[in-house]
Amino acid sequence: MALRAVTRRPVYLASYGTTSPSDPEAVPEPEMEPDPDPDPEKVRVRYDFPEKGSDRHGGSSDGYCYRIVFAAGRLERTYEMVRQFLVEEGYGAVPVPEDVSELKRFRLPPKLRHQLSLFGEDGYVHNPLKILFPAKGGKRGALILELHDERAPGHLLRFHRR
Repeated sequence: MALRAVTRRPVYLASYGTTSPSDPEAVPEPEMEPDPDPDPEKVRVRYDFPEKGSDRHGGSSDGYCYRIVFAAGRLERTYEMVRQFLVEEGYGAVPVPEDVSELKRFRLPPKLRHQLSLFGEDGYVHNPLKILFPAKGGKRGALILELHDERAPGHLLRFHRR
């Protein structure tokens, strides 16, 4: 009898959106703020996401995720390049670590780095961007920036690899 009492715990499910009477499972897509600088000469990644196979600014895109590697020798300079790139491409309002010392706090401990598939990415993750440290043996002082298309269907599931 005591065992049954322990296993009868209530389960609460989180609801992250409003539901409509026609579809109780529907979650509305997040709305993106408009481009503050709609200059047609400037093509920003956030507002004009690269298509599959495109090679913009030296990065590659699969249509949902744009991936680019920054390497400036020293991690401090590389991180400044990443921050400047984010501002120029329309991601200036997305919170990122203030400096490299704060970014390093998001790095996985050495004992867990070889098990990345179990513990998540090695770096900073905040929808719609990821700032990741390269795997061991990568370029010294390099950072990998992944930008995800917020307007793609099922964006949050893809972002969290579900």
